[in-house]
Amino acid sequence: MSTSFSNLAASRRRFLNMGVTGAVVGLLTSGLELVSPPQAGAQSTLSPDAALTELMDGNTRFTTGRLTAHEHDLAILKQNTIEKQEPFAAVLSCADSRVPVELVFDQSIGHIFVTRVAGNVVTPEIIASLEYGAAVLGTKVILVMGHANCGAVKATIQGKEVPGQISALYPHIQPAVDQAGPNLDAATKANAKIQAALLSESSTVVKELVRAGKLKVAAAYYDVSTGSVVLI
Repeated sequence: MSTSFSNLAASRRRFLNMGVTGAVVGLLTSGLELVSPPQAGAQSTLSPDAALTELMDGNTRFTTGRLTAHEHDLAILKQNTIEKQEPFAAVLSCADSRVPVELVFDQSIGHIFVTRVAGNVVTPEIIASLEYGAAVLGTKVILVMGHANCGAVKATIQGKEVPGQISALYPHIQPAVDQAGPNLDAATKANAKIQAALLSESSTVVKELVRAGKLKVAAAYYDVSTGSVVLI
């Protein structure tokens, strides 16, 4: 691909901004108010830094086999989340079946607002979803998480002809390959960081919440062999 990373990223930002504007207008015209995070529920009172810490502490419990989410009273959780949800964090993850987000962070029903797409790439629909989570539901942190042995990144590196619309993922991931080269782990980590940056830059909702200290956007890498998540 001959397009430079900076030009490609700029055009993607313009495209994403167009989609995001429509998404926000849709929220407003549908009667949904962009409100301050609700105060009921322990997770909604966390600061952005505390929310990220809770995710990483949960991953430590997961990797050491000391899970606590299963101890929660699921009947009570279900009852409390029928009418509303108050997730403290949002995660943009790959669609890979080896990345069970709630389990990886030892969280239960109603705690994490999860969006998933192959290659954990940012699109207008993904941004609209994450904006809803942050502006309406009050999530305090958005974690963009790549993972080891990602098939979408590997396919982009190889650049081979593929069936159907799988190749539609390539332009989203190509900037990371251009930056990091053909090393799969390096390109996957670069992709997570680039997607997190695009999210922060392309969404006026996310940008304003971050600027106000009400939201944190971070990138991470999940090792499918060890279960460990590291911030990058």
